[in-house]
Amino acid sequence: MSFNLDNITRENVKGLSPYSSARDEYVSDGSTMVFLDANENPFENGVNRYPDPQQRGLKAILAEQKEIKEENILLGNGSDEVLDLLFRAFCEPKQDNIITLPPTYGMYKVLSGINLVENREVLLTDDFQPNVEGILNTIDSNTKLLFICSPNNPTGNSFSTSIIEELLTSFNGLVIIDEAYIDFSSEESWISRLSDYPNLIVTQTLSKAYGMAGIRLGLCLASADIIAVLNKIKPPYNVNQLTQDKAIERVLDIKGVKEEVAKILTERSNLIEALKAVSFVETIYPTDANFILAKVDDATLRYNQLLEKGVVVRNRTTQPLCENTLRFTVGTQKENESLINALKRLSN
Repeated sequence: MSFNLDNITRENVKGLSPYSSARDEYVSDGSTMVFLDANENPFENGVNRYPDPQQRGLKAILAEQKEIKEENILLGNGSDEVLDLLFRAFCEPKQDNIITLPPTYGMYKVLSGINLVENREVLLTDDFQPNVEGILNTIDSNTKLLFICSPNNPTGNSFSTSIIEELLTSFNGLVIIDEAYIDFSSEESWISRLSDYPNLIVTQTLSKAYGMAGIRLGLCLASADIIAVLNKIKPPYNVNQLTQDKAIERVLDIKGVKEEVAKILTERSNLIEALKAVSFVETIYPTDANFILAKVDDATLRYNQLLEKGVVVRNRTTQPLCENTLRFTVGTQKENESLINALKRLSN
């Protein structure tokens, strides 16, 4: 495999110069500066100034924690913005294609439609692993992106390391490993392999383990060259000041995050044991995420019954390989008890 980033970058993006905002034109912590450059309201209220367009303070903390350089990080308004930037940087509309591996996160397909990029679907195997032969046979000269969600949503399992390595070495495009649920897994993050594979991109989020779904912050971790391309096209102030402040506060709370993850993992184990006693639960699939996928006798019926009892879960029965499955997010002990009690009443 001979990966060349220039070969897959859109021609119009190659020649772009990123918008130069007022806050991009100097390097300073701003503590002694008089800001008369950006036509802002000068009266201080905490958010009257434009935020740092490169989120330097937050990136410095993340870089230290993840043992990479700041130049290897791009932050976005949720992971969805990060994913959209990949389409706009590397996929020519009505010409290029991507590969996704259903059942998987639905936003990949939505973004392909928005960006007029063909989505070629290669189903996972029956044990929810990537079909390497099928993927390699689907790739052609216009295939730019391969999306791999591991741990996978909605199945919950992690993909084989050797399978992903084979795909990374066999594909001349970009392999995006979506690690939204990596903090709940015993598997090592692929961040540690960025230097091994120039075509590897890892995306993460603060929405799950960090409990920051409401602030919308996604991470793109890749080579400095890939990040430089994405920086050309990202909006100048895509991560607002309130999000940056709240994210810094949270990522510094390492102890608090670890404690919450540990509680979720304990509750996950308890919930799995409880599901084993439910008469209409037929299969409980292995999970490395903060949710459990289970096959039941009639997913739509059980979904509606739970809804009537005030418990909202996710019906995944329309997804490939997921007929009659429900996805249960692991909640607090009290929330999980509500779910278990509702299931027991339905099971009688």
